[in-house]
Amino acid sequence: MRIDCTFYATVPMPDAGVGEPMPHDRRYGIEDYEACYANLLHLAKRSDVLGYDTMWFTEHHFQHEGYEVIPNQVLFGVWLAGYTERLRFGQMFNIVPQWHPLRLAEDFAMADLLTGGRMVFGVGRGTVPREAQSFGAVVASGDNEMSAEHDRLNRELFEEGMEVILAAWENERFSYSGKHFTFPPTGIPDRGTTVSTLSLVPRPKRSVEVFQASTSPPSVEYVARKGFNGVFGAGPIRRLKREWERFGEVAAVNGRPLAPGEGRALVVNIHIGETQAEALRTGRDGHDEYVKFLSPYGRFRHYEPAPGTDAVPFNYRPSLEESIRQRVWAVGSVEEVAETLSMYKDALSLDHLCCFFEFPGLTTEQLDRQMTLFAEQVAPMIGAEMSA
Repeated sequence: MRIDCTFYATVPMPDAGVGEPMPHDRRYGIEDYEACYANLLHLAKRSDVLGYDTMWFTEHHFQHEGYEVIPNQVLFGVWLAGYTERLRFGQMFNIVPQWHPLRLAEDFAMADLLTGGRMVFGVGRGTVPREAQSFGAVVASGDNEMSAEHDRLNRELFEEGMEVILAAWENERFSYSGKHFTFPPTGIPDRGTTVSTLSLVPRPKRSVEVFQASTSPPSVEYVARKGFNGVFGAGPIRRLKREWERFGEVAAVNGRPLAPGEGRALVVNIHIGETQAEALRTGRDGHDEYVKFLSPYGRFRHYEPAPGTDAVPFNYRPSLEESIRQRVWAVGSVEEVAETLSMYKDALSLDHLCCFFEFPGLTTEQLDRQMTLFAEQVAPMIGAEMSA
């Protein structure tokens, strides 16, 4: 089983928890961002030694709240590669509608060459209107009542952007004409003639695997059809297994037969204690801070509803106990965490696990301990061999 680790990139937050301050009231400065980056550098070095395959980050902008403070994951990965030996660095995810697609294609290709092929390309459609609209894109969000028109336009921009990126990577000369993008624009003069094709400089030296968030039925269908790798979040197992298997069915119909767990990765929030009581005590504030931050975006609406109800509210705020009971988060002793992960492994034939250890409020030392406990104690119990 391939074992990765993934991080939002959160500043030190000793006041994390269920109460005040509220997310929008948080304000941080340069020293806090520097502390976050220094923390991640330490954890990258530890990931390299412990045998994690890939360290993933996430792209966000204008995050004065301090939860997600890496606007350019490609750049950050190149920096970390200079301090590590074998660890790969992935983007979970580059938000394609917020990029000029050719700039993203260039940046990744150059970073991959400079790091000797240690970059992993991940893409997503975005979730935050503040970011998307400031960069000329749109997203469907709880802040706009999940606008169907915004979602349609976002998907159009995303899919055309991906076509441009792949055309630029895969062809020495390329051109593209779509609804939103035309490359090269018509009529560009160049030394007595006009430009009819472009050549990306540099292009990747290798064929680039693409990983994409698969968080809705249309995205599951698209990712499987395109031959990309699907990235799924942990959730109620019956629903997750249905989406997981549907991915395999669509891939097969489109000429890519997959083994039961192949072509898919699962992200699980993990927190380990010497005992369950310790894990609950040290993990509660981070869980509750994320719930407070993310529930307005509908990030917990995939939980199983209470008996007698059809669905959870869009802005549902689960307790830590509910997240553990539904096994959406793996929090507990080494044995309890291993049991939850084994459930996913058995149900999904899981062979690619991304561990999310970064609970707000944890110190660098506590995160180091989480990653070490997993690598040295949990991984062997679930039959995973770290790659160091």
